[in-house]
Amino acid sequence: MLDLLFMDASRQLATLFWLHEAFKWDPDNGFLLASGETSPYYVDCRALLAHPDARWLVAKLACTAIRDLSFEAVGGLEIGAIPLATAISDYAFATQPSKTYRTFVVRKQAKNHGLGKRIEGAVKAGAPALVVDDVLTSGGSLLQAIQAARDAQLHVTRALVIVDRQEQGGKQKIEAQGVSLISLLTLDDLRAAHPPT
Repeated sequence: MLDLLFMDASRQLATLFWLHEAFKWDPDNGFLLASGETSPYYVDCRALLAHPDARWLVAKLACTAIRDLSFEAVGGLEIGAIPLATAISDYAFATQPSKTYRTFVVRKQAKNHGLGKRIEGAVKAGAPALVVDDVLTSGGSLLQAIQAARDAQLHVTRALVIVDRQEQGGKQKIEAQGVSLISLLTLDDLRAAHPPT
């Protein structure tokens, strides 16, 4: 029964990408991605997560996907991981059975003032942590976050993304670091959810 519910929620989330104009298609000009490549598709999770219905559904799907795993903290690289980690933590705490996941943010650069930390939030050495990101393409952002979390002595063996674009070997690069990847949607899911015109 949970699998059926998960599939229904996945389709709902893919549809919300279109309804909230967070999935764009431009076959003529394309979009420049962070990896430097050009793609006819652009996945804008920041626009998606600006909407409470989408945040709630993403958190529900994520918490369903990790329900049998054990974590103490969830976080990732600024800025895309911030709303995602917060939504997961809040949803897990508010639903039954309640779970408490502390959150953390990995800075792209360590601060040059104050404590000069690269990771902000509630982290404890040795704690199992889930590293999250909004979109996976080449894996660069997720790999940075995984390495920074490990440098802070967090135990990272799992990562979660909202959308795996299934391009540029991103998943393989993550798994080569001994990290299993969980993705809520793929590019194919988003293309298939195009509403009738």
